[in-house]
Amino acid sequence: MTVFHIASPDTGIACELQQKIDNLAKPRGALGALETVAMQIGLIQQTLSPSLRKPVNIIFAADHGIADEKVSKSPKEVTRQMISNFLDGGAGVCFLARQHGFGLKVVDAGVDYDFPPGLGIIHRKIRKGTRNFLHEAAMTADEMERAIRYGADIVTECCREGSNIISFGEMGIGNTAASSMWMACLADIPLAACVGAGSGLDGEGVRHKRQALQAALDNYDGNRSVWDVMRYFGGYEMVMAVGGMLRAAELKMAILVDGFIMTNCVLAASRLYPDVLPYCIYGHCGDESGHRTLLEALRATPLLHLGLRLGEGTGAICAYPLVSSAVRMINEMHSFSKASVTKYF
Repeated sequence: MTVFHIASPDTGIACELQQKIDNLAKPRGALGALETVAMQIGLIQQTLSPSLRKPVNIIFAADHGIADEKVSKSPKEVTRQMISNFLDGGAGVCFLARQHGFGLKVVDAGVDYDFPPGLGIIHRKIRKGTRNFLHEAAMTADEMERAIRYGADIVTECCREGSNIISFGEMGIGNTAASSMWMACLADIPLAACVGAGSGLDGEGVRHKRQALQAALDNYDGNRSVWDVMRYFGGYEMVMAVGGMLRAAELKMAILVDGFIMTNCVLAASRLYPDVLPYCIYGHCGDESGHRTLLEALRATPLLHLGLRLGEGTGAICAYPLVSSAVRMINEMHSFSKASVTKYF
């Protein structure tokens, strides 16, 4: 497997960062989460004057064999149709990327469709969809390794292009099912608490989804290691996101985390390399069942609660202005002495 060399940010600068934040012309702690984020970005970048450069959102897309078990309200062809919508600029993530100045990269990680050349897609197709994990492993060890490496390489290119903050999105019918399996196995949370409506299942649909996933879990005879759980139940787009996150942390980039699926990718990444976590800023708590529970398991505090469950990186990009505000706060607010204001706390 690809080896990453990830070091948790050096905290030696933490006291100076806190002093700078506390000496801004405001009561101590008065800007709440903005102060927390400013500290985190300062530690990641090892500077008292952090900056954000060329934010980018990478959407990894792939199909899932488990979709054959009708665990999603949406048919599998929606994956390729939504990729066309991304490329046409008409998806939810597109207007947000335009609004907040994000670059947008769309990666074919394993869509069950042959896209013609010249569309602007990054072609990294492993296979036309994973295998159905109700009956067999979703992918081989070699396929998983390739996905990790592809995700890491795309992030490396983003860094070379000047980005120091990155978010990840996904598109793949059936990927909430795969994510539920990761959550149950890697966070040791009962499967029933991990399974939700996905793209809009009704009560009966959710019950069927739970039954299918429980059967898959009962059939699984692997060793429950992180690598084996990722391989057996994962999607190519999810594994690529894990590789991307690990490479971003290795490169000391800030990682804006999106919703349920990407939080499960953080879970997997952190079980492999715990030092990835200080680089993660959680954009929001989504409306997919299990997301709040997973955030609590990770001891993560999201910036927003907007009832989102779209994926694509939308929640991460929605949170970006708050991260930008945190950086502006530490760089642009005057200190008490510079503002000639008496320290009033």
